[in-house]
Amino acid sequence: MPRKVVIPIVTVMLILAGCGPARRKPLQVCPGKDSAAEALSALRLHSQNVTPLRATGRCRLEYYTEEKRKPHKEAFPVWLWVNPPAEICLHGDVAFDPRGLVLGSNNDEFWLSIRPKISSYWRGRWSRNNNVQQLILSPRVVLEAIGIAAADGDAGGQGDWSLSNEGPFDVLTRRSGTGLTVKRIYIHNCDYLVRKIEYLNEFGQVEVVAELDKYKEVVEGFSTPTSIKVVKRTGSGRDDSVRITLKSVKPYEFTKKQLEFLFKPRPGRFKHVYEVVRGRSVEQPQ
Repeated sequence: MPRKVVIPIVTVMLILAGCGPARRKPLQVCPGKDSAAEALSALRLHSQNVTPLRATGRCRLEYYTEEKRKPHKEAFPVWLWVNPPAEICLHGDVAFDPRGLVLGSNNDEFWLSIRPKISSYWRGRWSRNNNVQQLILSPRVVLEAIGIAAADGDAGGQGDWSLSNEGPFDVLTRRSGTGLTVKRIYIHNCDYLVRKIEYLNEFGQVEVVAELDKYKEVVEGFSTPTSIKVVKRTGSGRDDSVRITLKSVKPYEFTKKQLEFLFKPRPGRFKHVYEVVRGRSVEQPQ
């Protein structure tokens, strides 16, 4: 083969080889904490440094409905506001509707709405729900993914937690009063940032997984992931998933008007309205 032909072919091959998926570097392994109490203390110290913040980014949502064999896929911009410890609001611009997806919570209640395709609204009170993993996207999961009280809230005391080590991770495992595992938190034992949270159902099966990556320091002593992937497992292969990629995360000072607008539920008109009680969604008559 002529030299003039060989050089371009080799060049193209090298370019294509460079376009393949980048291999993730293995995490460094460091000495972990000696006890669950030490690990919990480190997580709580990090969450105590959290500040009110505002972020923008993108969301990719895939979810199934009963009448469809293939998932609905949506990709859209998002705006996120967080006012610790319990107030969160996320708006997604879906199908040219700036509030096509709304997720929120305050000290008393939480809510989630999606339109126009499924036109559904979920609402519940924290006092009647320990876990809300049944939702496509849970306010509690998002709060914990951002780094707010991943080991608090439903912790029930340090005695419910145990600590193990799996290579680069310290793994905190929480068990219920009956000994059933309900949550696992995977913490990188070098920077002590949470990389994964698993939520288990009453049968001991992993129901929701939150994977966290690409942390950014927002203020001194507090970093938040800019890559958040939440997968809701069904066991049938029809898993719902949400991937949030934050492009800008900054400390934020809310006005009184913003606090009243962002962190209060505004139901509007939806085809389906659900009340969430003990993690289960019950459709309400219209």
